[in-house]
Amino acid sequence: MSLRARINLIVGALTLLFVVALLVLQVQSMRDAVHEEVVAANRVAAQLLNRTIRGYGPRGTEAVQDFLQGLGRVRSNEISLFNDRSEVLYRSPPSVYKLGRDAPAWFSRLLAPDPSVQAIAFADGRLEVRANASRAVLDAWEDFTHIGLASALLLVAVNLMVLWLVGRAVRPFGQIVGALNQLEAGRFDVALPRLSSSEAAVIGAAFNRMVARLQHHLETETRALRAERDLSDSRELARWIDHHIEQERRAIARELHDELGQSVTAIRSMALSIAQRMAPLDATAEQAARLIADESSRLYAAMHGMIPRLAPMVLDTLGLAAALNDLAERARLSHPGVQIELQLDLIDAVLSADAALALYRAAQEGITNALRHGQASHLRLQLQAGTGPVLLELTDNGIGLPAAAAPGGALGPGGEHYGLRWLAERAEILGGKLSLSNVQPHGVRLRMSLPAELAAPIALAATEGKT
Repeated sequence: MSLRARINLIVGALTLLFVVALLVLQVQSMRDAVHEEVVAANRVAAQLLNRTIRGYGPRGTEAVQDFLQGLGRVRSNEISLFNDRSEVLYRSPPSVYKLGRDAPAWFSRLLAPDPSVQAIAFADGRLEVRANASRAVLDAWEDFTHIGLASALLLVAVNLMVLWLVGRAVRPFGQIVGALNQLEAGRFDVALPRLSSSEAAVIGAAFNRMVARLQHHLETETRALRAERDLSDSRELARWIDHHIEQERRAIARELHDELGQSVTAIRSMALSIAQRMAPLDATAEQAARLIADESSRLYAAMHGMIPRLAPMVLDTLGLAAALNDLAERARLSHPGVQIELQLDLIDAVLSADAALALYRAAQEGITNALRHGQASHLRLQLQAGTGPVLLELTDNGIGLPAAAAPGGALGPGGEHYGLRWLAERAEILGGKLSLSNVQPHGVRLRMSLPAELAAPIALAATEGKT
């Protein structure tokens, strides 16, 4: 049931109760008036007839009958004359007042007083005066019907007025319901106009504020989803580029090893052969050939130093631990006075290829920077992969970061060192983080943290390898 119907029903019920109470009071008032009128008229008529009969009674019933016939009907009373044998000699004629009309029986029983009979005895007869309230009750019934009709018209008029007023009062709530339905249907640009009543205006203003906030949240969520999608696309692009860069590095490393390496070896061999042949003939030519052989040897050594930096072959064949040991050994050979301490904990996990490559590149870049820029003499490389995140940490005792750097911060695309910036982007693609900070009393700590999902337990990795 609608609010309008409920309010109209309540007001109609209250109005009906008021009308019923009014009619009950009116009936009570009419009953009292009829009682007073009928009983009083009966008593007055009895007293007057009693006095009159005193004069006519001694002359007999005929004289009394003549008097009564001349008297006619007395209002609200029926007069009967009896002889000494209780035979009816006379009855007053019926009332001509509203002849043929009577009030309903139930209404007469409700208003009429108890029968009142006054008896007057004389010498040879008896006179009875009986109260008759039918005409008074009829008058009361007509008044009652008029009042009832007026009350019914009032009830209908009040209900129609209330229905119209309530409909006008609740009309703004229909607009609110319609706006809510549109909002439920997905229209988030709906807005309510300024509503008439104060309560509806407050609700409408609150609804408009709610819709505005909802639109703001939806726009924010849309922007966030778009940014997340763009970030995902950017990460996929970066992963694709990184993958192709590694492929190109491996291709270049293979070309250096297979093609250029063999060519340099052949040049060295030919130069040594020429030097041997020219030794007894031309010392200058022998010296030039040996110079070419020495330069070929240095070129071959430099080329073999470049190959691990381009593509760590040991990482692909023997794994991360062996690759890090090889990296440390090569750093010791190139810098004899440097101490490199390794703590590798990879017993319980096998890293994914991307994670292993990122960790190797981080260690490679960190060692290179510590030796080339930090002037470090002692390095400690720690790697831990277990149940928690995969963590690589390289600490040196070098001169530390320059004052312009931000110690303790995560490196991102805004960094000045391109190698570290590239490592930070690679760590971010894998869901991790790269940070660089100073340590006390001096030195630098490089830390790369990758999610634990990139390290599978050895048993699980073995099972997957068999399937």
